[in-house]
Amino acid sequence: MTPLAPEEIELEKKRRVLERLKDRLADREEEMTDLRALQQQFEAQYTMGVARLYAEFDDIEAQIAEEEVKLVPDDEEIKKKAEEMRRRAEESAARAAEDADAADRKFNPTAEAKKAYHNLARIIHPDLALDAGEKEKRHGLMAELNAAYSAGDQTKLNKLVEDFRNSPDLVSGDAVGDELVRAIRQIFQIKVRLGELVNERAEIEGSELYDLRKRVEDEMAEGRDLLAQMSNRTRVHIKKSERRLTNLRSVNRAQEEYVKETFGMDIKDFRPSDQ
Repeated sequence: MTPLAPEEIELEKKRRVLERLKDRLADREEEMTDLRALQQQFEAQYTMGVARLYAEFDDIEAQIAEEEVKLVPDDEEIKKKAEEMRRRAEESAARAAEDADAADRKFNPTAEAKKAYHNLARIIHPDLALDAGEKEKRHGLMAELNAAYSAGDQTKLNKLVEDFRNSPDLVSGDAVGDELVRAIRQIFQIKVRLGELVNERAEIEGSELYDLRKRVEDEMAEGRDLLAQMSNRTRVHIKKSERRLTNLRSVNRAQEEYVKETFGMDIKDFRPSDQ
């Protein structure tokens, strides 16, 4: 048996390292896809269970401010407050509407989906590409893979696996030196990507949304529904604000009736058109 040349020995070492790193990268990508999906799912649940009530509360508070302007139309501070409250109410409503459809989407990948994701991510990851053209192509494939996995589309996952398995992009060069360089560069690229994933996880885990999700999960483990508690508290505030709004409207109606009966004028004619 002919002994291996030094570069062949080194290539074998690099290949073993590369295989281990590919597995690690596929695992980390899968974990991050899971984490992103869980965050998105929780955000949608929070929006539907709590944030939409905040939006309702903000709208009522804006209506209260607008009724207060009717009482003292010349007060610039009250007018400014009413404008700000209306802006905030519109922003809250827009945020609540934006995520409303996402609340029904559940993320619960099957074992088959996880296996398909891992196998394909291990092969097509963009950081395994050796030139800009192939890297860009793989980014597109990786985006398709993440979308299919998050949506639980097993048919799409299987098709992506089969399509790429027969791709000419997987064909390696012949020279040992070329293969060694490719392996070294792939190892470097994977390590860079692993570092990026570590940073992304740290950013997510440092967010307020992540903290709230963990608190909700901890409370749920103790048999308490924190989102329901937040929702109930907000409903109490809404009820109080609704009563205040009703009282203010009654005062304004009484004022309008008094002016009409006493002076024969409609006070609405003297208010700015936007009130």
